[in-house]
Amino acid sequence: MITFFSVTAALLICLAFATHLLGLPANWIILALLWGWDVFNPEVSVPLPTYVMFAVACLVGEGVEFGLQAAGAKKYGASRSGNWGAIAGAIFGAIFGAPFFFGLGALIGAVGGAYAGCLGAELLRKRPLHEARQAAWGAMVGKALGLAVKIGIGIILLFKSFGILFG
Repeated sequence: MITFFSVTAALLICLAFATHLLGLPANWIILALLWGWDVFNPEVSVPLPTYVMFAVACLVGEGVEFGLQAAGAKKYGASRSGNWGAIAGAIFGAIFGAPFFFGLGALIGAVGGAYAGCLGAELLRKRPLHEARQAAWGAMVGKALGLAVKIGIGIILLFKSFGILFG
């Protein structure tokens, strides 16, 4: 029976990892599935430090994603409102992009939304177009790098979960 639970959990965790492509909080879903496997599997107990490590990794992933977006925008001259515009644009872009390209539009929407949100906020502040575009470019590049780091952390969580499930 433990093999059934482990294989089922591994498949669900793989599906959870794939939700990165839909712009969903995949790392948090992996953590929740690991906890569910622990609760429903009486033969195994995942130690508390493992949950703490996973939760810290999830928090770091989220922080790095937004931090790199903000740092990229700031490096290229975005104002505080430009940064907030980039964050809001990334969220709305992911939501509105999700129905396109079999869900992959969420990633494209998040990156493009960071650009559009920063650009719009900077233009509302009456910044020259070339400066606003430069700031928006920084927000977009930062968002893309942040997503890459977050997905990389997800890969680590994925393989660590397999080690727990089958170790």
